[in-house]
Amino acid sequence: MLFKRRHIELILAGRKTQTRRLPDKSANYHVGRVYGIRDRWFSKPEAHILITRKFRQRLGDISLEDVGKEGYSSLEEFQRAWEEVHGPGGWKPDLIVTVYEFKLKERRK
Repeated sequence: MLFKRRHIELILAGRKTQTRRLPDKSANYHVGRVYGIRDRWFSKPEAHILITRKFRQRLGDISLEDVGKEGYSSLEEFQRAWEEVHGPGGWKPDLIVTVYEFKLKERRK
């Protein structure tokens, strides 16, 4: 599972336990499975996460609690980060995203 470098750091620090992804049939992660996390294709996973929950949601329906699970302290901070990843204008409140909740299983030594 690919993450930006700063998001991997948040996961390793225990501050990020949720991620929102655009609908993509090629990246369908399953509850109960363990996935390696990395910041580049073909690099070794830095850690492994267990997917504990999966659901669909309008991007604009994210709660403040879920903003915290994403590793951010405010909705505005999360929106800025979303647009850094998905481009200017990428914040579309009516966009349906897939939400994955996870927990850190193991770190690479």
